[in-house]
Amino acid sequence: MTTAVIVDAIRTPSGRGKPGGALSAEHPVDLLATVLQGLLSRHDLDPSTIDDVMAGCVTQSGQQAVNIARNAILAAGLPESIPGTTIDRQCGSSQQAAHFAAQSVMAGVNDVVIACGVELMSSHPIGQATLGQAGLSPMLHERYPEGLVHQGISAELIAARWGLDRDDLDVYAALSHARASAADFGSEILPIGNLSTDETIRPGTSADGLAGLSPAFFDQQIADRFPEITWRVTAGNSSPLTDGASAVLIMSEERSAAFGLTPRARFHSFAVVGSDPIEMLTGIIPATHRVLARSGIRLDQLDSIEVNEAFASVALAWLHEFPVDPALVNPRGGAIALGHALGSSGTRLLTTLVNHLDTTGGRYGLHVMCEGGGMANATLIERF
Repeated sequence: MTTAVIVDAIRTPSGRGKPGGALSAEHPVDLLATVLQGLLSRHDLDPSTIDDVMAGCVTQSGQQAVNIARNAILAAGLPESIPGTTIDRQCGSSQQAAHFAAQSVMAGVNDVVIACGVELMSSHPIGQATLGQAGLSPMLHERYPEGLVHQGISAELIAARWGLDRDDLDVYAALSHARASAADFGSEILPIGNLSTDETIRPGTSADGLAGLSPAFFDQQIADRFPEITWRVTAGNSSPLTDGASAVLIMSEERSAAFGLTPRARFHSFAVVGSDPIEMLTGIIPATHRVLARSGIRLDQLDSIEVNEAFASVALAWLHEFPVDPALVNPRGGAIALGHALGSSGTRLLTTLVNHLDTTGGRYGLHVMCEGGGMANATLIERF
């Protein structure tokens, strides 16, 4: 089978996903187009050799509607012959784009593919695409008569199930900001206008400071339905609304050699699972088991691990289940500090993982992502 390699990976800085955020005035099509241009400008690569562009985007409405991948290709001035498709696997959308891109190369269908993602949550908040109780189909309502819940409630259920108290969550959140504040992201960030660093990082964040925040998702009906919840999840120990885009250049090892390009890593193994849609965010646990079983790589062989910090409770639940050195998990901070621009997060985490492996000389890296509706993706890469 053909080997699929990562030649390069870049991202925008993370902007605060609310009006007035540093990227909030950007059009999402143009933001993604700028990243595509930036990725290609780093290499002497004829754009006409690109077989496809696969983009993740969750809220596919408004300016993000009508296949943003194709629109970004055209906005970037790339050849009209390049097709594009937009993927929604919720928070794992661009990670799934990377899977599809790599798998198409491994199957011999494509030689060169860009996997990417974008989300402007300042103008396209996640609530725009929420199914909601009123939107449940009759058959779905028959299976879940009490209704589905949003991810904040799932994060609370996870905190209750794993016995995570408020201090656990706040200490972890403060650590995310501390690690991100200490990290150097210069090699992976494409500046946008005057923004060259992540706007979402809050240096000096402390657990004591976070302790003053109120629970973000309290709802009396939910409290009656789930009495085990004690309301520990706040805005401070959750990922913030974020604007951003990211992209990864993927091709066959043979084609990279023919172009005189040096690949940075190869795709080793993939997994995707479904999980309970009420608890929703725990699919990262079976996804991790599955990708390790398929790869033959042991947990103690991993040099760096990215577990998306949608909520502190999610990352801590993963750490409770897997006996690894916590220092290996999100070593540059996670989404609590770096933001979670939904459709961009998969390729953003992959970008950070590749760059961290390069910096530290590590060999194997794992990236897992919890997803709305009860799913998760896992990607295992090997640095060259």
